[in-house]
This record gives sequence, structure tokens and C-alpha cells, in this order.
Amino acid sequence: MGDDWAQDHHDIEVMDEAGQVLARRRLPEGVAGIGQLHELIGRFVPAGGDAEVQAGIETDRGPWVAALLAAGYVVFAVNPLQASRYRGRRGVSGAKSDGGDAHMLADAVRTDAHQLRPAAGDSPATEAVKVVACTHQTLIWERAAVVLRLRAQLPGVLPGRGGRV
Repeated sequence: MGDDWAQDHHDIEVMDEAGQVLARRRLPEGVAGIGQLHELIGRFVPAGGDAEVQAGIETDRGPWVAALLAAGYVVFAVNPLQASRYRGRRGVSGAKSDGGDAHMLADAVRTDAHQLRPAAGDSPATEAVKVVACTHQTLIWERAAVVLRLRAQLPGVLPGRGGRV
């Protein structure tokens, strides 16, 4: 499977081992989109459900990738520079299109999975550090905003001092 993501949608292409395109879809970002993706892929999984689903995408983080990893898919994070090289292999122009990139990513995973880096997902400790770091950054920004608002009000309260304390 190839997944070319944008901020609000994902262009998906499902391909079999022989390179035959089984499906192409544009799915929305978020829970609804990931549900539609699972449904789409489920149509092509054998009755036993023992198929390994491999996905190529140009990122190794975010809620979409986390959902793919949680579902048991093998996710290959294809570096954008690698993707550009794969795109060049497929055509002379090197033109970029969402559907074309989904196809290129699916084909890259199909033919070169052994050359690509699988995404590992983050440990709970790493996720906790991310939350603390993000909260810390937000608090620093909020403190700076409050100091600036206070400075803007001081000339009215202390007019003789030019707002200096």
C-alpha cells in the first residue's frame, strides 16, 4: 500500500505482490479516514487474515502512522529524497502528483522493502517526554505573552516612568 498524505487527506493505492493495482482512494485525515482505510484493505485480505500489510508513507510519525502501526501494518517511512529518486525511476519528468506518489510509494514498498527503514513507533516514555516538552513550550509562550501584555499596560499605570518599574 502507498500513502501520499496531505494536511487534510491521504491518497491511497493498494497493490498486490505482482504490482497490480487493486484500489485507489482519497481518504480524509482522522479517525473516519483510518476506518475507511481498514475497510478498504480488508477487502483484499484472505479469509484467514494472515496477510502482512506493508505501507509506504513519507513520514514516520503522527496519529495516522501510529494507527497503522497499532493495527499491525508494517510501515515504511520513505525519506522524501528517496521518494524523489523513486519518482525519477518511474518517469522522465519527475512530476509530482498525489495519486502518482501513492502509486510510487506502493511500488517502492513492493519492490524495495528490504532497502527501506520500517517505522518503529514511539515508546510510552517517548510519548510522555513529547507531552512534557510541548506543555513546557506552551507555558513559556504564554508567560511571554502575559509579560508583553503587562508591559503594554504599565504606561497607563505609571505614566511618569514611561512604563518602567
